[in-house]
Amino acid sequence: MASILPAALGGGESDRVLKSMDANRYATKKTIAQGMLDIALLTANASQLKYILQVGEKHEFYTLMLTLISISIILQVTMGALNLSLSLLRDCRLHIEEYHRSANIINYIVTGGAFLVAMINLLISAFDPKVLRYVLD
Repeated sequence: MASILPAALGGGESDRVLKSMDANRYATKKTIAQGMLDIALLTANASQLKYILQVGEKHEFYTLMLTLISISIILQVTMGALNLSLSLLRDCRLHIEEYHRSANIINYIVTGGAFLVAMINLLISAFDPKVLRYVLD
């Protein structure tokens, strides 16, 4: 009969206890996944910007879309820089009490920025002509 136990539990290693989840590894994977999502959103905004610039003034919401997409890209780049500085603070000097307040402030700013980017991208999608066709029909 075939065994359904993982290879680590089979054979002479059956007495070995399974390791608990490593919090640092989980945090690293979560950070990488979040970074990939941020890059995907930035790429989508760049694609939308390219489309708006190609269509030009013929787009009925040209100025609004150009402004919203530009603000979204600028906020995303700013948040990336703040996240990098927060990572450096956290990894290098967060064990010192004096740095806790500045790290919290940067964290609050980044969280607020993420909320703003989400709302701006919601507005961008609301004024997208492809979406408007479905709503108006």
